[in-house]
Amino acid sequence: MLPLVYAELRRLAARYMASERGDHTLQPTALVHEAYLRLVDQRRVDWRNRAQFVGVAAMIMRRILVNHARDRAAEKRGGGVERVSLTVAEDTFGRSELDLVSLHEAIEGLTALDPRAARIVELKFFGGLTTKEIAEVLQLSPATVERDWSFARAWLYDALQSS
Repeated sequence: MLPLVYAELRRLAARYMASERGDHTLQPTALVHEAYLRLVDQRRVDWRNRAQFVGVAAMIMRRILVNHARDRAAEKRGGGVERVSLTVAEDTFGRSELDLVSLHEAIEGLTALDPRAARIVELKFFGGLTTKEIAEVLQLSPATVERDWSFARAWLYDALQSS
């Protein structure tokens, strides 16, 4: 099973790191290894399907990248918060680069308001899952996923514009 899991993690890491700036200090292999170590430590997860696995892996990779960004900002005494280029962000929010820490904080704010919408953002934005796959993971209808995604996109756009 390791080759299948590793290949899926590698695909996710390549997606994340392809849009990072060139001088990023975290390499895709390091991201994969860190995510893998955290995933194999998940003893209480009943892996049902690929979509669920990708969702959990996306959440873990997001946390790793946010922690890395915070650590780098702390090293620079608060300056130069790491910028992350995300093609989905460009399409969704009209900007090619987002501050990963600001995005994380906005998603945390959305979680307080609507946890399900925040989870949909995480699965779509960071996991690259389709509406159908998200509906399967969360046991919702695709129409509900699309409604929540529309709400979350608008809410995050507003939150990021004011940050």
